[in-house]
Amino acid sequence: MNLRRQDFLFVLTMAAAVALPASGQSAPNAAAIPDFSGFWAHPTLGFGPPLSGPGPVRNKSRLPSGAGNFDQLVGDYTNPILKPEAAEIVRKKGEVSKSGRAYPDPSNSCGPYQPPFTYAMELGMTIAPAKDHITMLYAQDDQVRRVRLNSSHPRNVKPSPMGDSVGHWEGDTLVVDTVGIKAFHFSMVDRFGVPVTKALHVVERYRLIDGALAKQAQDVYEKREGRVGGVPGAMAIDPDLNLKGLQIHITVEDPTMYTTTWSATATYRRGRAPWLEQICAEDTFNYAENKPALIPTAEKADF
Repeated sequence: MNLRRQDFLFVLTMAAAVALPASGQSAPNAAAIPDFSGFWAHPTLGFGPPLSGPGPVRNKSRLPSGAGNFDQLVGDYTNPILKPEAAEIVRKKGEVSKSGRAYPDPSNSCGPYQPPFTYAMELGMTIAPAKDHITMLYAQDDQVRRVRLNSSHPRNVKPSPMGDSVGHWEGDTLVVDTVGIKAFHFSMVDRFGVPVTKALHVVERYRLIDGALAKQAQDVYEKREGRVGGVPGAMAIDPDLNLKGLQIHITVEDPTMYTTTWSATATYRRGRAPWLEQICAEDTFNYAENKPALIPTAEKADF
């Protein structure tokens, strides 16, 4: 099973990244299109700081080192980007986390990691470009997302777990526009509980950056938010600074939850760990009701 999966991923990642220009759009020369294909990794959770302007909600719970506390998610509900309804949701979820309990989210409830939550949680991803689309595979819980190139959103978008994503090139930058993200019971924009609504609009801009700058960006954010897995880290990152890094600039708009458009970054470097199949299984604890979950049990053995 794993060998067939790896062979499939290899074929995808070796596909040519060629985008045909659509009416009114200009695509770069095929030779000028950056190579985003392959495995990318970063060491910490949460959004990186914006390049400019208002940024995301941050964790108020800090460890003695000053880094964010992964085990206690207390979002700063005083962040001015939040409308009162969103701020109250973040405040209440922070109270749950401070009590020692976990509130349900896409990670502990086996839900889809929708954009932009994707980049607050996913430590590793593989980008597989093809002629008219790009497939993005995320390491945690085997999430999959597809971006159509040089296309447009349908007039009546049918909401779906990952939304309707269309991409085009602006010079050496891949711009991905996503709407129609379907909300479900535990869906979140960030790790602190701001809900997904039908008004959510996410734009991502992917570009390669200097390897040393990518390392610096990761180091700064890791110091502020902590490394997943402690000193060894949960993801193996290639230390070669001659390799380009991948920086994603994420812009989020939802006038029902936010007072303004805000942005964040996610900076990846080349990963060198094997791709591991990770499946989300139902938990033995019901986080929504703070009690053990009722797990189906057979009255007698099947064989």
